[in-house]
Amino acid sequence: MQITIDSPDATISCPVNLAAPRARMVVANWKMFGNLALCRESLPRLAAAAMESVELVVCPPAPYLGEVGRLASSSGVHYGAQDVAEVTHGARTGEWSADMLAELGCRYAIVGHSERRDRHRECNQTVAVKAAMCIAAGVIPIVCVGETMSDRESGQTEVVLAEQLKAILQLMKKNAMFVLAYEPVWAIGTGLAATPEMAQDVHAFLRRQLALFSSAWAESVTILYGGSVKADNAASLFAMPDIDGGLVGGASLNVNDLLSIYKAAHI
Repeated sequence: MQITIDSPDATISCPVNLAAPRARMVVANWKMFGNLALCRESLPRLAAAAMESVELVVCPPAPYLGEVGRLASSSGVHYGAQDVAEVTHGARTGEWSADMLAELGCRYAIVGHSERRDRHRECNQTVAVKAAMCIAAGVIPIVCVGETMSDRESGQTEVVLAEQLKAILQLMKKNAMFVLAYEPVWAIGTGLAATPEMAQDVHAFLRRQLALFSSAWAESVTILYGGSVKADNAASLFAMPDIDGGLVGGASLNVNDLLSIYKAAHI
């Protein structure tokens, strides 16, 4: 079965995949940090620690995807991109398609990160099309949703998240395989973090929203927490029933911290 998706530059067909069993994951988002030395220091240690019970994913800056792929080869570490274009090809200097990522062996791609939504003015529909492009290429999108501090203070958290999620789920239709990441914008790079209970409340809400579209999604979609996850708060966050792991920013640049966070996900 296929679903058809209209993008600004092309019409693509998305194969519908049965969602995988709900997995636990830790995803390292290096953002625009790191170098070859970090790749060569981190990947062998991460490969030695990776276990099937919890997926370990590294998303480096795009210039290092090839090196990370080489170092992760034949190990339990997966790798992915931090973004993807919403079209299959074209005059898009500085961008890359989901097909290109698949050719590199990327298993994942982050879409809709709050920094992309803010600095690059990516709207909910653009994020949804990017996610669909990934699925069509056989790349699993890690779809980010989250609210600002003003949204939270005005009691709009659930409204904002429901709108972000609705755009994605309406476009993907059936049981496409994807990962959700809840990243409260107010907790990214600020040192602030939602309490485990606050994060759990939002994750439970997101799972209820998934159930409105598909009971299979509600049961199988991995939902990560991504807001200042650190070695000292990971265990308490990951102990919550609807938090399946973390999307880790700054702490992922220190291999010792990342390994501590990864260890905390084994519960």
